[in-house]
Amino acid sequence: MIAFVRGTVADVTLSSAVLEVGGVGLELNCTPNTLATLRPGAQTTLPTSMIVREDSLTLFGFLDDDEKSLFEMLLTASGVGPKLAQAMLAVLPPDDLRRAVATEDVKTLTRVPGIGQKGAQRIILELKDRIGAPTGASLPRSEASGASAAAWRDQVHAGLVGLGWSGREADKAVDAVAPQAESAPEPDVGALLRAALRSLSKA
Repeated sequence: MIAFVRGTVADVTLSSAVLEVGGVGLELNCTPNTLATLRPGAQTTLPTSMIVREDSLTLFGFLDDDEKSLFEMLLTASGVGPKLAQAMLAVLPPDDLRRAVATEDVKTLTRVPGIGQKGAQRIILELKDRIGAPTGASLPRSEASGASAAAWRDQVHAGLVGLGWSGREADKAVDAVAPQAESAPEPDVGALLRAALRSLSKA
């Protein structure tokens, strides 16, 4: 098991990052929130979880150990695979996710593409007694922000498409949150993605 990866950020794509470790480029699937904190050429350390399949080895990278442990717990729920677990963390910060499960908030969980009412109820039933209470931890804005004016649009759009929305729906959602991005000195991609998802859920 690869518990974490430390190296130089070689590339940041719309859904993953490549870290150079000892001359080898390791690709890590990450949420838009995590990708927004990475800069090519910078040194970074990301907690990781490796998913082993018959035909593949896939690394998922996380902002911190708390997000990683929550991802791995989500995988223990029936019907939750790596992509859906990652989508849940992309839509809901760890504490919001814990709160939704603890309070049996089905509506909040169904904001995640791929989770219907029955799926949300199953996740609550299986994880409520194990997921724990909100920790109160949150990512400092200085770390969560930093995307350029042009980059935030691409990252939010890619995040929405990756979560199952169509390109046209993603375009509308990006336009809807543009005023929020333009009013901030440095756009916070994670906050903008959540705002875009809220606008889509109301549509």
